[in-house]
Amino acid sequence: MKLHRHLVEQLISAVFEIFSQGKQADKVLERYLKAQRKWGARDRRFFAESAYEMVRHWRRLWVCAGMKDEKALDFAKLRLDQVWWVWARFEYEKSGELPDWPEVSDFIPADIDPTTLSRAVYESIPDWLDQRGAKDFGEFWDQRLSALNKPADVFLRANTLKSTRDNVIVRLQEESVEAWPVPDLPSAIKLPVRKNVFLTKAFKEGLFEVQDAASQTVASLLAPEPGMRVVDACAGAGGKSLHIAALMKNKGRLLSMDIHEWKLQELKLRARRAGVDIIETRVIESSKTIKRLESSADRVLLDVPCSGLGVLRRNPDKKWKIQPEDIDRLCGLQAEILNSYASMTKPGGVLVYATCSLLPAENDDQVRAFLAGPQGANWTLLKEEHHFPDQDGFDGFYGAALQRKTTNP
Repeated sequence: MKLHRHLVEQLISAVFEIFSQGKQADKVLERYLKAQRKWGARDRRFFAESAYEMVRHWRRLWVCAGMKDEKALDFAKLRLDQVWWVWARFEYEKSGELPDWPEVSDFIPADIDPTTLSRAVYESIPDWLDQRGAKDFGEFWDQRLSALNKPADVFLRANTLKSTRDNVIVRLQEESVEAWPVPDLPSAIKLPVRKNVFLTKAFKEGLFEVQDAASQTVASLLAPEPGMRVVDACAGAGGKSLHIAALMKNKGRLLSMDIHEWKLQELKLRARRAGVDIIETRVIESSKTIKRLESSADRVLLDVPCSGLGVLRRNPDKKWKIQPEDIDRLCGLQAEILNSYASMTKPGGVLVYATCSLLPAENDDQVRAFLAGPQGANWTLLKEEHHFPDQDGFDGFYGAALQRKTTNP
């Protein structure tokens, strides 16, 4: 592909903004793409894919560009010319040549032996995360880390309230979007080639949602049934709420809650497109909101705030922003939510605790601590699920289904 200077300048500017201002990569790229109405599909793909690859491999590219490793993560002092050099290394590795532009005229490609780099540098993660991963996963960490550094596949969830998976696949193929069914997940569809599916008629008609395959296992683990009263207590923009509603066949009552009203407003729009009318949204204003719902729900989903380390393939900038103290803070919040929100479950009802993290401290350890705590005798662990990108190609996810006993011991 011929390099257009304006396109590369926009790329450099976006990556500089992501790092120097600590902004979310997807939000920055979305804003740049909206501002460039004249870019074609190839330019847009080049811009987005190049930006994510630079963010994903930042530390290795920085070191291989000849800059000092100890400065790679000092984003407060990042300069635009340094981003140009990271791009130069990225482009040289990709194409073997560089344009005759002044910003990279002094760049001399170095012949770097990957075996001389530490794992943290080669795989482009902070040292603390490499150490924690090695401690938690031992011999599996190398393959797990490598998988986290690969771009994520695109998965869709067929909206069974409006169509079948097979029909959605046919509709997508009619719009030149290749699509495959995913084994063992009845509504999941995989796109072997990335496409902007939001422009398709099938999406506008509400026939599917974009949702990773691992995320689709959470609603199935909850096992809601038509006519039930279900609470999705950390609903966000509602991807799992919509899946739950489909499993309930749009019959019953689904209460989707969150502390952010703007996320619930987005859920309302998505529900309208999906043909879902059993969802009631409610902002969590205080602990009283939860207490009023005590022992009221047949099913409760707690998709709790987490580190997001299981979805680094989609959000590679996350690994540069999160710190060890953030993990500790999140673990405290997760324990608080689990202990406080579990009371919404009826005796005999089921609660699912879920995260998109890989870390045991956010997953198994939280459930074990809950079961060993004051409420533990009232609960039974029914099932646990772990998903790792190196094992099934999905995002990293954890889910545990707990049943509240009908009588207290």
